[in-house]
Amino acid sequence: MGDIRLPYNWKPRFYQDPLWNYLSNGGKRAVVNWHRRSGKDDVFLHHTACAAHERVGNYWYMLPEYSQARKSMWDAVNPHSGKRRIDEAFPQELRATTRDHEMMIPFKNGSTFQLVGSDNFNSLIGSPPVGLIFSEYAVSNPQAWGYLRPILLENKGWAGFNSTPRGNNHFKAICKYAETANGWFYQKLTADDTHIFTTEQLAEELAELQALHGDDYGRSLWLQEYYGSFDAAIPGSIFGPWLDKAQNQGRICEVPHDPNFPVHTGWDLGRTDATAIWFFQMIAMYINVINYHESNLKDIPFYCDLLRGKSWSDDTTDLRALKEKTKKYQYGTHWLPHDARQRTLAAGGKAIQQQMIDQKVGRIAIARRLDHVDGIQGARATLPHCRFDKVNCEDGIEVLRHYHYEWNAEDKIFASNPAHDWASHGSSAFRTLSLSWKRPKERSSEAPMMERILNGSVNNQTFGQLKNKHLRKMKDRREARI
Repeated sequence: MGDIRLPYNWKPRFYQDPLWNYLSNGGKRAVVNWHRRSGKDDVFLHHTACAAHERVGNYWYMLPEYSQARKSMWDAVNPHSGKRRIDEAFPQELRATTRDHEMMIPFKNGSTFQLVGSDNFNSLIGSPPVGLIFSEYAVSNPQAWGYLRPILLENKGWAGFNSTPRGNNHFKAICKYAETANGWFYQKLTADDTHIFTTEQLAEELAELQALHGDDYGRSLWLQEYYGSFDAAIPGSIFGPWLDKAQNQGRICEVPHDPNFPVHTGWDLGRTDATAIWFFQMIAMYINVINYHESNLKDIPFYCDLLRGKSWSDDTTDLRALKEKTKKYQYGTHWLPHDARQRTLAAGGKAIQQQMIDQKVGRIAIARRLDHVDGIQGARATLPHCRFDKVNCEDGIEVLRHYHYEWNAEDKIFASNPAHDWASHGSSAFRTLSLSWKRPKERSSEAPMMERILNGSVNNQTFGQLKNKHLRKMKDRREARI
């Protein structure tokens, strides 16, 4: 076997030189806002190959979803060479083996490369990474970076973020930070900077997008994809306009917990994926949304300890929990999704609802069952009544902004159901919230005393009305048990 030189049969294009030089010289944090088809992943893949043979360690390449990793990276073929992209970056001669089912390459020198998903970042086991790339960070779960950042800080590892924009979200925030932060690299490249596309090709793209989405929105998407603009909304955003209105009306602000009112919760439950919880208070005519929590692979006792305000400092697998404020509130009702009666989460097969009742954390109730369409409409109708704490609910607000209908490229339409990704769980939990709140009655609108006595009189009601009232009361007792 002859000598293998890295990068392997590749060199950066002229506009990629600044990023390549920064990384090659030991740079630790790089953010690039490059237009579509500009070779973002090529640079980071070849740098990872070099880094893995300069420092022995684990290197993760993180796609937005684990299910995307095989199609978009592991099996992806470079149309210019006809070779798989990972084979171009990581020649076979350097590998100890290739684990196809894990999408992992162990190298002969002891390093490893693995494709992972931001949707299951805290379910990964084994040694943590010393090098990490977020590909298409704008549509990745932003909680993944919060979870992994302390690891890289401790082991002096490096991280790269590449993406094209997707509206005013976490990618815009990290670009803004990297642009001025000491020690960070930031670069924005538009189609005019790289000259990859001709003027005619860009004009054709603009015409097609405007034909599909209308002149204004189509042009916004064109500027997003080829000129790095953050002005376009997330395509198919379900709650985006409602959150924009809340922002403009000053309802995303400081919303402190008021100890004079009970705190209610709205849940979405997961075992192999995330469980999400919204914390809210009904005060005057507002729903004060004061906190949000989401974590993976936890059992019911963990969440009940969370409700009690206990510390999880001994749980080193959940770094987000270590930095999060404990939630020691006086609770009203914990609203669970409709499937909590049937679903189990460890605890010997007991239903989730029964487990929480046994834990004695407060009143447990089951929200009504609605399909996605009605649930979304309920959430949209609820949002105008909400005030969100901008700090404690930051992750949850990001979840709601990202929740979107999936675009069907073949039929050129949005799908009827929302995309299932990292934003699904928090959005489902908010739908639970939307089915649980009631506007407080105004005392001034009460009927006169005599009228209320007559209306409540048994003689003034039919047997059918009394029967229905009794059945409703018994049903409420079964579904909302303490």
